[in-house]
Amino acid sequence: MAAVKIGVIVIHGVGNQVHARPADSRELTFSKDMARRVRRNLGDRSVDVAWREVFWSDILQGRQRTFFDTIREKTSADARRSFVMSALSDSAAYRKTGDGSAPIFEQIHARVDAAVRALEEDIGPQGPVLILAHSLGAHVMSNYIYDLQRFAARAGQGRYGTPLQNMRTVAGLMTFGCNIPVFLFAYPPEDITPIAFPGVDLPEALQIRTWWQNFYDKQDIMAYPMGPAAPSYAAMVADRQLRDIPIHLGGPVAEKWDPLSHGSYWDDAELIAPVVHYITKMLG
Repeated sequence: MAAVKIGVIVIHGVGNQVHARPADSRELTFSKDMARRVRRNLGDRSVDVAWREVFWSDILQGRQRTFFDTIREKTSADARRSFVMSALSDSAAYRKTGDGSAPIFEQIHARVDAAVRALEEDIGPQGPVLILAHSLGAHVMSNYIYDLQRFAARAGQGRYGTPLQNMRTVAGLMTFGCNIPVFLFAYPPEDITPIAFPGVDLPEALQIRTWWQNFYDKQDIMAYPMGPAAPSYAAMVADRQLRDIPIHLGGPVAEKWDPLSHGSYWDDAELIAPVVHYITKMLG
């Protein structure tokens, strides 16, 4: 029997990570402060929660730094330009190309695969999962779950051998700084299909009505509400499956939003509190 009751999968978004890729998804880097604050709020119940990171920035970060060093003398080379270049190239690289290949897309999804399999060792093949996804990471997890759901619909069975690996025990998805709407303009609005509730194999008590919560700071130019993105998302909001939640990231509001603040969600109290609340509901 699994030693813990629920699992958390957390994935970062665009921008360079100050940490090197850890050898094990248990070793926390970008989400370390969030995990610490969540565990402190959970108290003794924190031992019932396994926390795994999906770290993928190293796939592109080396090439991005090399290019940035090359142009350093040809243009401005401050932290903002570095962030914007990284954000744009992350987003552009994470796609399926016209010839059908998708090397970066597949490498990033392989990192998700690895974290999911590792989490299964902690909570078992039917353990409930909460996904915390920042920025482009929200798009990654939406695509990852969508592909598994589409495979199951076509094949009549899951791609993998367990409910957890097939993303059928996901009780909740919490996105923050999410930019999924930016990627939807390639499709007619009426053709956009969101992921379905990914917790269909969970006990009824863990099938929480509002399973997708999307947090965004109104001044964060990299973050967007999901409801207005397409009629199908608006329907999810109306059905209370999805809730867009504006928050104010800590610190004074600047006249012009600093894009570097896009990474400030990780240790913001207005996000930590609902994460703790959601985990507490899952623990029962």
